[in-house]
Amino acid sequence: MTEADAIARYPGASSFRFGDGPALNARILDLVRQGRKTVTCDAVANFAKRGDPLPEPGRVDIALDWNGAPVLAIRTVDVTRMPFSAMTEDLVADQGEFRDLDDWRAGYRSYLTRAGLFSPDVEMLVERFTVVEVFA
Repeated sequence: MTEADAIARYPGASSFRFGDGPALNARILDLVRQGRKTVTCDAVANFAKRGDPLPEPGRVDIALDWNGAPVLAIRTVDVTRMPFSAMTEDLVADQGEFRDLDDWRAGYRSYLTRAGLFSPDVEMLVERFTVVEVFA
C-alpha cells in the first residue's frame, strides 16, 4: 500500500512520521503496534516548522515508516496543550518509551534542542490516540 492509497482510505487524513530519525521512528511504531504507546507529543512550533496540521479529535492520520511507507492509521482521541514543564507522570507512562518523568524530560529536552525549540515553557501538544488499522 502506498501513502496515497492509505490517505484515500481515510478521507481528511494527513501523513506523518514519529520521531526525528529512522531508529526512533521504528522504535515508536513498534510500541504503538504493541499497544504500549497511546500518547504522543511534540512542541506546537514543530508542527508549523514541518508544515504539518495539528491533530484534531476524531480525525484519522497515517503514520509512516522512515522510508514513507504507511504503517498505521491512528484516530486522535484527545488533544491537550501544556508547557513542557507541566508534563505529568501519567502522560509519560502512556507514551511507552520512557522510564519516568525525568527520562521523558531528558529525552524531549534533547529532541527539542535538536529542533532548536527547547525552553522550559515551550508549548507542547499532547495527543491521545487509538490504532484504527495496521498496514504493515
